[in-house]
Amino acid sequence: MTNTAHTIDTALYDAVTDALRAEAKKVLESGTAAAVIGWQAGRRRGSAVPAIVTDPADAEKLIFSPSCVNNLALYLTKAKKEVREKGTLAVVAKGCDMKALAGLMGENQLKRDDIYIIGVACAGVYGPAVQGNAPLDDSTLARKCRECAAELPEGADVSLGTVPRRPAFTPHEAAELARLEAMTPAERWAFWKEHFSRCIRCYACRQVCPFCYCEQCLCDRNRPQAVETTPRPAGNMAWHMVRAMHLAGRCAGCAECERACPMDIPLNLLNRKMAKELKELYGHEAGFQAKEKGPLAEYREDDDQSFIK
Repeated sequence: MTNTAHTIDTALYDAVTDALRAEAKKVLESGTAAAVIGWQAGRRRGSAVPAIVTDPADAEKLIFSPSCVNNLALYLTKAKKEVREKGTLAVVAKGCDMKALAGLMGENQLKRDDIYIIGVACAGVYGPAVQGNAPLDDSTLARKCRECAAELPEGADVSLGTVPRRPAFTPHEAAELARLEAMTPAERWAFWKEHFSRCIRCYACRQVCPFCYCEQCLCDRNRPQAVETTPRPAGNMAWHMVRAMHLAGRCAGCAECERACPMDIPLNLLNRKMAKELKELYGHEAGFQAKEKGPLAEYREDDDQSFIK
């Protein structure tokens, strides 16, 4: 039985959907954007999939619901040339998506003047394997949303909706991070070794990440080969360590990598640990300054170097 005291009122999403359709139609009719990147209903009841709308009449297909989990910033990188070639783009962004957009601007993947951002108020999305139309409560809410402070995107061209007062959910990421940090180095090594041993090297985590936009990934090269490509323990460990380092100071915390992983590897836990380290060492949090390169991509004379031994 659902505990209504810990259930989010999803009327917010219906109101945002109506406003989104009107805004998308206006943007396309006025020529402000040649295409709107958003979500539409999927084949399964209650599901949602990314959609690119170019005809104002198709704006009615756009939706916003707890099933709209995809980070649409993925479709704006230089790796998605077929999307960028459509012209000026409008993109629908949740708070975590907005942090990814800010990061991509800082890396010169995007120019702010080239995109029209439609920010949407978000009270949370479904976790993995949750059927659409389920109540949005403690048992169905995505783990990343429990401690989210970016319910309304900042810096959007237009913001739609108002977030209702949310119940206090059981924090998950902070508890998992504390449990990880309480382990000895040997225990942490065994913890990650066990998880990474399940990796089948499908690269779903890479393909769904807005920041994995290299035309050729280092881990695909074989002359010379930097990382073993077969799904064996040594190669798996190297792949995930390389990816974690490449995302350090850049990850927006959207947790798409973890959602897409078919082997249930807690990838976002690793990313959140890296984010915590960078905040403590450099006072840096990704996604809040569009012009920031990130602490691992720039040098300041006042950087704390006490950790170098």
